[in-house]
Amino acid sequence: MAEQARKPVAPYMAIGLSTVVYGVRERKDIARNLNIIEDAIRASVETVNINMPVKIVALAEGALTGFTDEVFDLPHAMAARELFIDVPGEETERLGKLAREYQTYIIVQCKARWPEVIDDRYFNTMFIINPEGKVVHKAAKNHVWCRERSCTPHDVYDRWVELFGDGIDAFYPVLKTDDIGNIGTICCSDGEYPEAVRALALNGAEVVYRPSEAGPMTTNSYPGGGGWMVQNRGHAQFNSVYMICPNVGPVFVHPDMEHPFDVGGGSSHIVDYYGNIISYTASGYNSMVAAVIDIEALRQFRVMNLNSNWTKDLRTELFKRMYEQPIHPKNLWLHEEPWHHDKADEIYRGNIRRLLERGTYTAPYHNFPGCRCQSPPTSEAEWREMKAQWEKK
Repeated sequence: MAEQARKPVAPYMAIGLSTVVYGVRERKDIARNLNIIEDAIRASVETVNINMPVKIVALAEGALTGFTDEVFDLPHAMAARELFIDVPGEETERLGKLAREYQTYIIVQCKARWPEVIDDRYFNTMFIINPEGKVVHKAAKNHVWCRERSCTPHDVYDRWVELFGDGIDAFYPVLKTDDIGNIGTICCSDGEYPEAVRALALNGAEVVYRPSEAGPMTTNSYPGGGGWMVQNRGHAQFNSVYMICPNVGPVFVHPDMEHPFDVGGGSSHIVDYYGNIISYTASGYNSMVAAVIDIEALRQFRVMNLNSNWTKDLRTELFKRMYEQPIHPKNLWLHEEPWHHDKADEIYRGNIRRLLERGTYTAPYHNFPGCRCQSPPTSEAEWREMKAQWEKK
């Protein structure tokens, strides 16, 4: 856009929602979670918009589908076919109607198929719906924890690069808008690596969405938020960005559960570009955080300040050799579907061995057994039997 055509970005309100989640048995079950999300959007926007126009509503990770594939360690290809969504698809259409009604952007996480990349895979996907109801941004989670079954771009690296290239934008795209600034999206484990938000910031991000984290990461310090909040405050401070961080609400792991389990521990928050918490809620039970986002103030801070807008001082040459040696192998799932938890654990143990061999890690004096998978995977036949039992009740 020509400089003379640009207009200032007015301050606006951003909302992060924590909603109660029902784990899905199949794709049609997502409708129940969408009902909860719709009620939460209506309640939160109507409550908050008396302060400032609401321009962003951000959902937590798991809000649409829960974590069925992870909890039951389901076969990946079956879960891709039967549980998860297409973007765009019927779920984005329903959310798009709300975006049009409220003239707001809706930021969403869901596990989704990317058939244009590879068949029988699903990716932990972030997407943004604009006020016209259209999907205008789509990104995949690049780092998953060792109990997540999702595929990542790195797991099909050669195919991903063939389609999208190997630049920052291929892995950390940023949506650049005239009315809410520049928005980047990561999810959960992505934010455990400082490089993720730095990549978004170098790509122009001013607001970063990072939903959801589970205990003990959210509960390992007082008064709340744990290491998750520490990381998000650091990301904001190091990169001069706002962080919008809604956490998942209590989860009904399966339909037989009488009471939901609060896997995330609440503590949703929004952080300003100084690293200050500007909205916080302890509860994750159908609750919200909401705060004013002032893009023009952030932009002035970045260009007027010679002290704490740290990106301007980066001596990039000093770091360029840091990542020349791989740690986690790429293309793991290019030709076979992701392994079950117990087998996949050996990949991570191999990474640890490589770090020990390089001298990055120093071996402890005693060699004790580490953590291990303590439950067997669920086969396709066992899953169908489980579902049949739930459907009888």
